[in-house]
Amino acid sequence: MSPSLSLPGHGAAPRDAGVRPLIRQLGGVALALALLGGGYALVAQVAGERGIAPTAASADIEVRGISVDVTADSAEEARSKGWREAQRKAWEKIKGPTISDSQLDGLVSAVVIERERLGPKRYIATLGVVFDRQRASGYLGGAQQAVRSAPMLLIPVEVSGGTYTAFERRNAWQRAWAEFNPGSSRIDYVRPSGAGGDSLLINFGQTGRHSRAWWRSTLDQYGAADTLMAFARLDYQFPGGPVNGTFTARYGPDSHLLETFTLEATGPDEVPAMLGRAVDRMDTIFTGALASGKLRPDPTLRLGGSGDVDPAIQRLIDIGRAARERAAAGAAAAAAGNAPQIEAQPTTGTEPGEAAVRAIVVQFATPDAAAFDGALGAVRGSAGVRGVGVTSTAIGGTSVMSVSYAGTLEELAAALESRGFTVRRGANALAISR
Repeated sequence: MSPSLSLPGHGAAPRDAGVRPLIRQLGGVALALALLGGGYALVAQVAGERGIAPTAASADIEVRGISVDVTADSAEEARSKGWREAQRKAWEKIKGPTISDSQLDGLVSAVVIERERLGPKRYIATLGVVFDRQRASGYLGGAQQAVRSAPMLLIPVEVSGGTYTAFERRNAWQRAWAEFNPGSSRIDYVRPSGAGGDSLLINFGQTGRHSRAWWRSTLDQYGAADTLMAFARLDYQFPGGPVNGTFTARYGPDSHLLETFTLEATGPDEVPAMLGRAVDRMDTIFTGALASGKLRPDPTLRLGGSGDVDPAIQRLIDIGRAARERAAAGAAAAAAGNAPQIEAQPTTGTEPGEAAVRAIVVQFATPDAAAFDGALGAVRGSAGVRGVGVTSTAIGGTSVMSVSYAGTLEELAAALESRGFTVRRGANALAISR
């Protein structure tokens, strides 16, 4: 006799009555695991040994890569002689004046052994010499006391085997920058370690973005005013063979090219030394760009809007709009039969035959404190200037002063141009830069 079939609702429970609750339970577990797995995935993107904290960050003056090869009656005497020779070579490299060995000993705070071979009577080594900045700056003068740049976020990118790596994983180029001592540099480097969320915020993709809003958000995280990009492309000829390095220095959110150069290592063991030389040369390029005026913080990074207009120009536009609104209000009052409110130019201490003294707004680029002081001094010294008052100070940006001037706007503009300024004119306002 064949077994009887029972339909749901006819006295027998359906076959999946116990299965559906189980499926719902499993679905909840699966969702929880998926969410938990997403958390693990997020942690996995920032976990691991990917960070290399800067190991050299003192303000002392460090000179690396000094080669010595000396002989003496004993190994210890040869080493002492080699270190003294390295101190002398390092001092000459930073263009120090002629001083005695005892004076030089008092300036040296450390000798760093990069590589050495010691024989019974011979000492061959590559050394680094660290000079105490406070004691040495008195001999070195202005070159080592020059004003430094605004804080610049450094993004090192290594290109090897078709892979572009910033902080996604540890690499030799990242380590070379971490070991660089910026104490003797005029560049104020902001060097992330690569740990934590650095690999998410700063990666190779960031170097190709042009969005000012994105860049402002990233720079604010690190307290930087602009960015520097250092690219290192390593080409291995064959396993164990020479390695060619192509290095490119760029700056700014638009990745402006500064310079490209090449170096070569005889083998993989020589790559760290090659990268160390490349970092030193990169610093020289960035310092040269700062001296030439190229390495200035991008003004569009400080705007609250789209970042398409120079802040000085935008302020001139705003001043012009305000002047037009005042003129329109005066015309409306005159049409209504009321006495128009005409804004008179201030005249203070004007003698018969002397030009009226008026207040003129002057905006001036101030990448550093020296530029701020220099601009104020130059404006104060211009003919016809009766007084200068600073209304807004923005070191690393654009500051504003109010100038009491006996003459017209064009006459003040001509006086400032004669002092080497580039002058842009607005409605009773000027913007100047060098």
